[in-house]
Amino acid sequence: MAQSGTASELSLPSALMLLAPLTLLMLAILVYPLALTVWTSVYPGQFSLQAYTELLSSTLFLKVLKNTFEISLSGTLVSLLVGYPVAMHLAAQPPSRRTAYLIMVMLPFWTSILVKSFALAAVFGNQGLVNQLLGFVSGGQINLPMMFNRVGVILGMINFLLPFMILSILGSLLAQDRTLILAAETMGAKPLRIFWKITLPLSLPGVVAGVLINITLSIGMYITPALLGGRQDMMVANLVDFYTRQTLDWTAASATAVVLLLISGLLVALLGKVRGASGLSGAVA
Repeated sequence: MAQSGTASELSLPSALMLLAPLTLLMLAILVYPLALTVWTSVYPGQFSLQAYTELLSSTLFLKVLKNTFEISLSGTLVSLLVGYPVAMHLAAQPPSRRTAYLIMVMLPFWTSILVKSFALAAVFGNQGLVNQLLGFVSGGQINLPMMFNRVGVILGMINFLLPFMILSILGSLLAQDRTLILAAETMGAKPLRIFWKITLPLSLPGVVAGVLINITLSIGMYITPALLGGRQDMMVANLVDFYTRQTLDWTAASATAVVLLLISGLLVALLGKVRGASGLSGAVA
């Protein structure tokens, strides 16, 4: 048995040969484009950091960066307020029923974000389903502007971000020791007090993980603000598109992309330090 186990172990050359195709593929489709973007941002003909100094002093970039964080935080907050009750409801269900509900939660993953954005335009537009229903109920007196503004961007983002928030929180809720709640009920604690003193504090790792995941995903969004937002709701990814297609300033576009990459990398590093970051796998299991 020992000889069989030793023989089954791969030698170093064999392991390198097996990893080489994947390594070359990752270098070609990930590392090389990133390195080229960084190089373009600092070498427009000669080595210079002028693109970054101009970018950080640009009123347009600072405004777009402010918009990006405002929209991302707003979408994340709404996702948290909507997702936490849903996660609590799922955690209270028996496993068989929870599985069926989880399938419905993950339905947005099965549709392209481009298709969902166009569908939301048909739902929230001036002549969309929501406004037609409100007009029918109010006799044509109510028509809510939910497209080509920040409301449309946030609604579109929530549709994409909500499952990540629900799954992150659900993992923390399922990991809680049920005996703590039973002990609190035995001591006469009311449901609201149990929530504030036990459920919420123990679920904070999942909440923080969900918040970081949502912010990380939302700050790089391009399609949703492009289709559902207005001119005042441009985000950093849309600014990169503006530099590459409108002004043809590839150096500024590369510098903007590098700044966005650094922000995303910082958020991912913070996510890795959150103990509840493993909530996604726990929720699915």
